[in-house]
Amino acid sequence: MLKNVILQQREERNLLLSRKYQRRRVLANLDDYLTSGLIKLITGPRRAGKSVFALQLLENKNFAYLNFDDGLLLKNFNENLVWQYLLETYPGFDYLLLDEIQNLPNWDIWVGKLYRRGINLVITGSNANLLSNEMATVLTGRYLQIRILPFSFQEMLAYRAMEVSFNTPAEKAELMLQMTDFMTNGGYPEIINMRGVAQNYLSTLFDSVLLKDVAKRYNIRNIGELYNLANYLVTNFCNFFSMNQLADDLNLGSVNTAKKFAKYLAEPYLFHYLHRYNSKLKLMQKAPQKVYLTDTGFVAARAFELSKNHGRLLENMVFTELIRRDFSPTQSLFYYRTRNDREIDFVCRKGNRITELIQVSYEISAEKTLKRELTALLEAADELKCENLLLITWDAEEAFNEKGKTINSIPIWKWLLGNQDVEI
Repeated sequence: MLKNVILQQREERNLLLSRKYQRRRVLANLDDYLTSGLIKLITGPRRAGKSVFALQLLENKNFAYLNFDDGLLLKNFNENLVWQYLLETYPGFDYLLLDEIQNLPNWDIWVGKLYRRGINLVITGSNANLLSNEMATVLTGRYLQIRILPFSFQEMLAYRAMEVSFNTPAEKAELMLQMTDFMTNGGYPEIINMRGVAQNYLSTLFDSVLLKDVAKRYNIRNIGELYNLANYLVTNFCNFFSMNQLADDLNLGSVNTAKKFAKYLAEPYLFHYLHRYNSKLKLMQKAPQKVYLTDTGFVAARAFELSKNHGRLLENMVFTELIRRDFSPTQSLFYYRTRNDREIDFVCRKGNRITELIQVSYEISAEKTLKRELTALLEAADELKCENLLLITWDAEEAFNEKGKTINSIPIWKWLLGNQDVEI
């Protein structure tokens, strides 16, 4: 039985390799990444394209393949027999690709054994904390990580074979229509050219992640509470929340339950939580957090709201793009409140230095709105000693010189397309 499973998975691997896929754009040096003797870890949400990325990374290489989303493999797994059948099925392989490894109980122990034998490993997984925690505990300093998210705007346009052009009003109009589509329906690869089923697909995916990656994994009995929290967070994306508030508003019983469930929902990359920047760690941890979605398409699919909030959708898109650009919440990406309680959407930090302050506003044509955004940036610039100030809008582009500082406003589409990256 086990050998048949591995043979069937080889056929699956060969079929996937025969297809053409959109090349992903990442920041890593992929030659160094692949040739390194360290474990190659590819993480990200389900259905975002991790497996395809891994296959593209290994194309034209001699590699073995195991897919742990296969119930038969999990049911019959025996590490000695698996190793024997891999050697028989893939003679002399140079790499071993382990897909969705987190589904295998005690996977980290087995991976540690393989690593010590000198096997060149490429691993994909859909659970952020589980993978990072176990990797850090068992394989400290022995892995390199790449995060794969749903398509960026740039990747979506490439997938649709659209050239970026805005020289005429018609071309600009088409670009803005594409931008609106991306903001509304998101970037999950399988529905880029099937927008009619986007909401149904994303709602089903959302349910699947809740049931398979959260409720089942952690043996949650009261699934209703989990669903209520997940739907609450979707509806309140880009808003502030505290654990006390979640426990009270949703009758979760205790703050500990709220903390536990919120953590579980972040692990499969459904949600991200952003902390307030403060030089004192304790104060930062006590402040309310903001919640963001991995993909804005989930809003139309799941949120309980009667009207679209374009400002929050725009802000969420900026957050996700910053994650793509390798910023990390709690480490290098934060929000901020000035001493006069004015909010800055994103504080970007590299090492101990704040490199950029970003404010997001859908529309700045109203003088009151523009003044609010500029004042917040100027105050934060003085307090945080940062001169790189950016205002991202839907379609306004201008440079503002205020109090000896320059604040550049840029349209979201231009900012998204300006990312300098490497295509594979």
